[in-house]
Amino acid sequence: HPVRKRIPIQIAALGPKNIELTAELAEGWIPILYHPEKADLAFGEPIRKGLAKRDPELGALDVVAGGMVAIGDDVKGLLDRMRPMVALYVGGMGAREKNFYNQLFHRYGYEEEANKIQDLYLEGRKDEAAAAVPLEFLEAANLVGPEGYVKERIAAFKESGVTILSVTPIAKDQPALIEKLKGWVS
Repeated sequence: HPVRKRIPIQIAALGPKNIELTAELAEGWIPILYHPEKADLAFGEPIRKGLAKRDPELGALDVVAGGMVAIGDDVKGLLDRMRPMVALYVGGMGAREKNFYNQLFHRYGYEEEANKIQDLYLEGRKDEAAAAVPLEFLEAANLVGPEGYVKERIAAFKESGVTILSVTPIAKDQPALIEKLKGWVS
């Protein structure tokens, strides 16, 4: 590793104040459950506030985001794999009144869905909570489908400000999928 004056800091922040602080002080930001088309709605204001106070010596803020990546035609079947995890975060992380992932879904405009997922999850109806996760969110937050569609999703993440694509490959040959993805990203 190179000798540096400063150890790079990347922060996984979701709340508006923490995002603002991250944009001001850190080299990178790692959001989870990232929806490229709704990122500005959910994160834009705190990012802009933080960047306005940012030391120019830090350089540009890296945004590290992505999701599951899979090539195939069974899009719904592949995306269904993500439902339990999203339901856990949106429905079961933290107290009812203080769940940052649920609040994020509200900022994305999924208020009704977020409340339903949380109610079902906290009632112990986890399968129903998972089924209530909007397919539109899963499609947007992941890179799953035929090759052309995955390329479109890569472009959407880039256009939303993502500088480092972080993915979970779902494939029989994961190294081959990653190599293919590298070619599309560069």
